[in-house]
Amino acid sequence: MNVNFESSKTLAIEGSVMLLLSLIPYVGWVLGIVGVVLLLRSMKEFSNYYQDEKIYQDSLTGVKYYVIAIIAAAVAIAAFTVGIWSATGFTSTFVLTAAFGVGLIAFIVGLVVAFVFYILASTHLKRTFNALAQKTGEGSFTTAGTLLWIGSILTIVGVGLILIFISWIFATIAFSAIKPQQYQQYNPQQSGYGYAQTPTQPVQAKSSQL
Repeated sequence: MNVNFESSKTLAIEGSVMLLLSLIPYVGWVLGIVGVVLLLRSMKEFSNYYQDEKIYQDSLTGVKYYVIAIIAAAVAIAAFTVGIWSATGFTSTFVLTAAFGVGLIAFIVGLVVAFVFYILASTHLKRTFNALAQKTGEGSFTTAGTLLWIGSILTIVGVGLILIFISWIFATIAFSAIKPQQYQQYNPQQSGYGYAQTPTQPVQAKSSQL
């Protein structure tokens, strides 16, 4: 499949920048969605370019897990809000009700589920970045993946958000620095040939001596 490397690179850079801007209040969530779409599209093209479907599959799985984490967190917050309303009516009085107990349990369970899937999502994106680091030789991808994974774990104490922000800065730098492959390395098991295609060298003709 013919893949435009520069176009894929541009999409990846734009997606990373959009994810950085997702922290902007009010409109940040829109920019984040656009960033995810652009990044997934670029990962699909990079998978074709480097002939490694895992690059796209891991990124897609990571995004799916992020969606599950967001839904679980939203359900948890909604359940807790309903429980508070049942117990207080949003007034200063508090009456322990069954709905409050159910809402509290749903809140705790929802947060645990959200946290687990959040870690799973970052793990898959870390694999994507590690694969890109191996294919491109850009160590910033490895740094980005590591910071993203650690930041996801430390999100529970707040400092993780800073690490996640820094990780996308490294990802943007890495995407900006990658260069197209100079030649295609053949896989003997797939192609049946045990050689690599290297750039051809000009042949200089030798004049015959009489």
